[in-house]
Amino acid sequence: MLIYRSFHSYLKSTYETAVRRICVDGGFTCPNRDGTVGVGGCIFCGERGAGEHLRKEEPIRAQVTKYFSTRPKWKKYILYFQNFSGTYAPPEVLRARYDEGLSVDPRIVVLSIGTRPDCITEEIAALLESYLDRVDVWVELGLQTSKEETARFCNIGYPRARFEEAVEILHRHHIKVIVHLLLGLPGETPDDWVRSADYLARFPIFGAKIHSLYVTEGTVLADLYRAGKYTPLTEEACIEGVISVLTHLDPDIVMQRITGDAPEDLLLAPSWNRDKDYLIEEIRRRMEARGLYQGMYYQKSEKKIPEE
Repeated sequence: MLIYRSFHSYLKSTYETAVRRICVDGGFTCPNRDGTVGVGGCIFCGERGAGEHLRKEEPIRAQVTKYFSTRPKWKKYILYFQNFSGTYAPPEVLRARYDEGLSVDPRIVVLSIGTRPDCITEEIAALLESYLDRVDVWVELGLQTSKEETARFCNIGYPRARFEEAVEILHRHHIKVIVHLLLGLPGETPDDWVRSADYLARFPIFGAKIHSLYVTEGTVLADLYRAGKYTPLTEEACIEGVISVLTHLDPDIVMQRITGDAPEDLLLAPSWNRDKDYLIEEIRRRMEARGLYQGMYYQKSEKKIPEE
């Protein structure tokens, strides 16, 4: 029985080989940090953004070239602009940065970009669509939660309606959308996580990444944690939460990640979050033992944005 639709199996069936991801820092910032939308960013985001391990001072080409020189040679690769908002720049700047990375090696078959919904416009989506004759294009949107109250508390900086608009624009331009969900946000319960999974049923989503919230140095969340105002998820709550979300997601969604990790030098809590392989295996083991699978409780509904 297929427990969930794994990223590895999708890559193997689509590209007929294993595919490696090259994470790069494109030198972008975020409208929720530079004052355009807000300052300080989301309460769980630090000065380094999501790509804490990346070297922002290095040119994009140098980052990609270094990856090829230090990793085993694979047949195909994903170029992943991971850090901050990878569509937050004028189109001509975006094109130059994407081209710089893609030009390094013809074995790059996917351009994947992490960004915010409020950094997606028709013009930017049209630019991304122009790459489809060369590579597949994926855009990762950090929804995190469908609960507006939580989003406001976490200073995420855009309403749910903006996410819906971004998905519609990207879908119209044939760009695959990947959505991030965060478990353990302040004030949320397992029922809220399931509601976020059910919310995604309304949209043509290609992929999803589930993360548990961790506390890192240099964030507002770290201040809340030290003040005793935030308690991280237990390992048990995380495992059971991921299982609940998986059983409610569309079975066709590709699960690019079902748990995350944090850099050792910045992680404050929880300590159990360091063993990602164990978590993945335990989630699989429990689901198999209980006869559970992705989409088991999926409530198919008419898509708000019709699929093609």
